[in-house]
Amino acid sequence: MIASAASLRKDVPTSRNRYHSVFQSIRPVTVPGPGRQSGPMSTSRPDRVPSARILPGPGARRQKILNMPDTKIPPTVRPQHVSESQPVDAVRWRVFLMCFLVVLFDGFDTAAIGYIAPSLMQDWGVAKPALAPVLSAALFGLAAGALMAGPLADRWGRRLALIGSVALFGVACLASAFSPDLTTLTALRFITGVGLGAAMPNAVTLVSECSPPARRAFITNAMFCGFPLGAALGGFLAGWMIPALGWRSVLQLGGAAPLVLLPVLAIWLPESLRYLQTRQDGHDRAQAQAPRSIALVLSRQYRLGSLMLWLAYFMGLVVFYALINWMPVLFRESGMDPRTASLITALFPLGGVGAIALGWLMDRFDGSSVLALGYGATALSVWAIGQAIGGHGVLMAVVFVAGLVMNAAQASMPALAAGFYPTEGRATGVAWMLGIGRFGGIAGSFLVADLTARQMSLPDIFGVVAIAALIAMVALGVLRLACRRR
Repeated sequence: MIASAASLRKDVPTSRNRYHSVFQSIRPVTVPGPGRQSGPMSTSRPDRVPSARILPGPGARRQKILNMPDTKIPPTVRPQHVSESQPVDAVRWRVFLMCFLVVLFDGFDTAAIGYIAPSLMQDWGVAKPALAPVLSAALFGLAAGALMAGPLADRWGRRLALIGSVALFGVACLASAFSPDLTTLTALRFITGVGLGAAMPNAVTLVSECSPPARRAFITNAMFCGFPLGAALGGFLAGWMIPALGWRSVLQLGGAAPLVLLPVLAIWLPESLRYLQTRQDGHDRAQAQAPRSIALVLSRQYRLGSLMLWLAYFMGLVVFYALINWMPVLFRESGMDPRTASLITALFPLGGVGAIALGWLMDRFDGSSVLALGYGATALSVWAIGQAIGGHGVLMAVVFVAGLVMNAAQASMPALAAGFYPTEGRATGVAWMLGIGRFGGIAGSFLVADLTARQMSLPDIFGVVAIAALIAMVALGVLRLACRRR
C-alpha cells in the first residue's frame, strides 16, 4: 500500500512540477512568412515560433504555456493567446496601440524643433547657419540611440529597451523646454534623440513579431503611421500654441506626454513571443547576444541587402528632414506669415497615412519594387513643390501629395527591413538601418543650410533635394536584384 501510494505520488505531478514539465516540453514549429508567396522582400524569412501562450505583464512575461487549457491555469493568471496562427486579438491590439503612441510621440518631438525654429530665431536672435546644429543635434542622438538599441534589444529584449528609451526621451524633451541658451538646448536635443532613436526600432520590431505573417507589412506600416501623424499634429498644435503660449510650450507637451504613457507600458506591454522563443531555442543565449546579431547583419548573405537598405533610408531622410525642418523657414522667406508656413508644412507629414495602402501592397507584391516606385514619385513631387511656390492653393496640394508618397515610402522601410532579417538579428537589422539612415537627416538639414547660404533659388533647392529620392529608388532596385540572386 505504501509503495503504491509512493508510486502514485511519483506518477502524478504536483501543480508546480506540471508547469515545469510543460515549459521543458516546448518545441518550436516553423511558420513560413508571407514572403514565400509575395516576393523576396515583401515580408520576413521563416522564423521558429511556438504555438504558445504568453503571460503579459512584468512579472510573468517570460513564461510560455503550450497547449494548456485555461482550466489548468491558476485562476489568478489569465494569459492571452498570441500564436502566429491566430487572428489579431486583444494582446496584439494592445501591443499595436502602445507602440503606435510611442511612435506618435516620436514624430511629434522629432518635428517640433522645425516648427519652433522661426520663433527661436526671432527670440534668441539666431541666424540660419547657427540654427543647423540645433536642428541636427537630435538626429545625431537618433543615430547613436538606434545603433546601440538594436543589439541591446536582441540581447535583453524589445520590451525593456522600449520602456527605457521612452523614459529617456520624455525626461530630456521636457528638460529642453527650460533651456536658457542655444548650447544647452543643443545638448538636451541630442539626449532626446538618443531615446527617440532607441524607441523607434524596438517599436517596429515588437509589432512586426506580434503580427500575423499575412498582414505583417500592413500592420507594421499602420503602426508606423503614428510618426507622420505625430509630426503633423506637432505642426497644427505649434500653429496655435506658439502665438498663445510661446515656443517652449511645444517642447513641454512633447516631454510630458511620453512620461504619462510610461507606467502604462511598464504594466501592460508584453515581450515579443518570437524573441522569447529565440532565447529558449537550442542556441539559447548565444543566439541573442549582440556580437552575433551584428555579425548576421554584416554577413555575406545579408551584406549587400543591408547596404542598400541603409542607402535608401539615408536618402529618404535627406528628403524628409530637408523639407520638415526648412520648409517653414523657406516659406516664410517667400512672403508667408509664420502661421501659414507651419500649417502648410504640417500637410507634408500628414500624408504619411498613405503607408497603410503601401503596406497592403507590400503584403501582395514585391516590397522593394513597391517602395522603389514610391521614391520615384517622391522625386517628381518634391521638384513640383519648388515650382508651386507663390500660389497657396496649388502649393498646399503639392505639399500634401509629396508628403503622401514620400512618407508612405519612408514609413514602409522598417517593415521591409523587418522582413529581410531573421528573428535573432531583426532588432539589430532594423535599428542599424534607422540609425545609419539618421545621418541622412543630418545631411538634409545641413544641405539646405548650405544651399541657402549659396543664395540658391527656392525651385533649385527643391530640385537638389529631389535627387536624393531618385538615389533611394535606385538602391531599392539593386536590393531586389540582390535578393533574386540569393
